[in-house]
Amino acid sequence: MLSQRLLARTLGVDARSVRVESVELVDDHIVIRLRPRIRHRWRCPHCAERCPGYDAGRERRWRAIDWGRSKVFVVATVPRVECADHGVVVASVPFARHAARHTRAFEQLAAWCGVEMSASAASRLLRCTWRTIGSIVARVAEGLSDEELLVGLRRIGIDEISYRKHHRYLLVVVDHDRRRLVHAVKGANLETLGAFFDRLGEDGREQITHVSCDGAPWINAAVADHCPHAIICLDTFHVVTWAAEALDRVRRETWNEVRVHRPRHVHRKPRGAGKVLKDARFALWKNPENWSDQDRARLDYIAATHPRLHRAWALKEGLRTAVTGHGPGAVVALDRWIAWAQRSRIPSFTELARKIRNHRAAIIATIEVGLTNALVESFNTKIRLIARRAFGFHHVGALIALARLTLSGQRPHLPT
Repeated sequence: MLSQRLLARTLGVDARSVRVESVELVDDHIVIRLRPRIRHRWRCPHCAERCPGYDAGRERRWRAIDWGRSKVFVVATVPRVECADHGVVVASVPFARHAARHTRAFEQLAAWCGVEMSASAASRLLRCTWRTIGSIVARVAEGLSDEELLVGLRRIGIDEISYRKHHRYLLVVVDHDRRRLVHAVKGANLETLGAFFDRLGEDGREQITHVSCDGAPWINAAVADHCPHAIICLDTFHVVTWAAEALDRVRRETWNEVRVHRPRHVHRKPRGAGKVLKDARFALWKNPENWSDQDRARLDYIAATHPRLHRAWALKEGLRTAVTGHGPGAVVALDRWIAWAQRSRIPSFTELARKIRNHRAAIIATIEVGLTNALVESFNTKIRLIARRAFGFHHVGALIALARLTLSGQRPHLPT
């Protein structure tokens, strides 16, 4: 018979915590009977305190890591104990989590597979259902240390991501310094963000110095309420997006003025000046250094025939140059742009000038510190990739658990 140390090693448990009683081959399955050693018996699975026994228990079985082509099951008789704090519960075992039907080593392997491949591929490899993989991932994620993620936060990024249609969002918080996901929860609103700041505690909130965001009012309100000393940095990408949207409104207005009006039942492709303006939509959004010869020709045509639209494009480029600059010169350029936009007599850009003036302090902080939401957006893309690889999730908790395992810097390791 194999030695107890070798058997325990292959099961991923410490030989000093369990005793191997027997090994049997039953219908192509290997059944290993274990018994926890005396110091690991009669303990509460929640507080690990030794408790008086409640009954003799019954035989329970756990799935372990396969041996080659054979499935391995661990069998042990586990009693129930009566804990003073948690009542009557099944006693803990050193080789499996409470209420789990798999050993810790198997769950570690399943969690690693869930992170590195799709749930369907992991279920085929481990010969279990994809629902089992999801349950294991959630159980392993629950065991991660939240304190380790929340301690020492200084510069954070806050954003929201849609995980399902009908405006269902996740709140995502990222640590800029350690480049990892620190918080993800269902619902992106003032209440969920306030709950995150409450978890940090007073000392944790005082350590936060900078917060990057997209300028959403509920984020600004939560930061002002819980971290009034923190500096808000407005993401430059969203600022330029505001200008691009204002430019597109001007383009549509110009297109409506020059297009040929036809009866509603007549469907024809736009021609003439209307077609040029319609095809110039993406050229107006592009940076000049990325233009093709055709894009450049379209902008030359707009400059010659539609000066108001060309002026709106120049305003968009001026704002992009100002907010992506560095040093005092960029601040001066931003103030000059606000004055230029206010005098432009283009309603969409005069409205944008008021919006930029209201967020001026946050934009200047971004220019001086160089802190944007680019890292947060990259994490959002990875969360979308996780959801896409799984072809969606029945419950948002499974998505959050897999995102935490993948992006929080606490990825599971192979049980080697």
